[in-house]
Amino acid sequence: MKKILLVEDDPNLGLLLQDYLQLKGKYEVVLAKDGEEGLSVFNSDSFDLCILDVMMPKKDGFSLGKDIRKKDPRIPIIFATAKAMIEDKSEAFDLGGDDYITKPFRIEELLMRINALLKRISNQEVKPEDLDRFDIGEYQFDYTGQVIRRDGAMQKVSTKEADLLRLLCLKKNQVLTREEALISIWHDDNYFNGRSMDVFLSKLRKYLKEDPRVEIVNVHGKGYKLIVN
Repeated sequence: MKKILLVEDDPNLGLLLQDYLQLKGKYEVVLAKDGEEGLSVFNSDSFDLCILDVMMPKKDGFSLGKDIRKKDPRIPIIFATAKAMIEDKSEAFDLGGDDYITKPFRIEELLMRINALLKRISNQEVKPEDLDRFDIGEYQFDYTGQVIRRDGAMQKVSTKEADLLRLLCLKKNQVLTREEALISIWHDDNYFNGRSMDVFLSKLRKYLKEDPRVEIVNVHGKGYKLIVN
């Protein structure tokens, strides 16, 4: 049984979510009432996923997420908040959040997101070496370390650059659709995220330009393709 840490300062909502997820999702759910208690519980136990309310006393959800990421950079995190500003969503994902749900939400939707996220993580655990390290022509890409290496030289990449390059590597010599990349990394395929992705693609092309056998090409009307000859 998967164990979930739920940190929610509204006691009624917290108990409702805990009961529902344990009954319908068949998860073990540990409930904490604020950020400080949430961090203490996380440090004293082992969890498979965290659901963090953002607006909490003592320690807000974003701060708690940072502390959790320091101890376990891989654990999936879902942020839940009544704040719907795009800046807040951006901060959630920049902190390494895997999903973001805005209050009020249907509990069924939260359960579907949890199921999908844990299934994705489970699939990634089948063969982690195939998902974290890639050979790209003369380059070696370490997704976890966010590093591209070639002939002893090392290029650090940002989280978004690493996520995007990983998707391209997983579909090497195949088309990665623009929508798939945006939804997977930014969770929204709007115009502004698209422009941001274009910037990251330009940077990746620059990082890989020394090997003429490697190319990231635009596929008109569809998306992109990492070509390695």
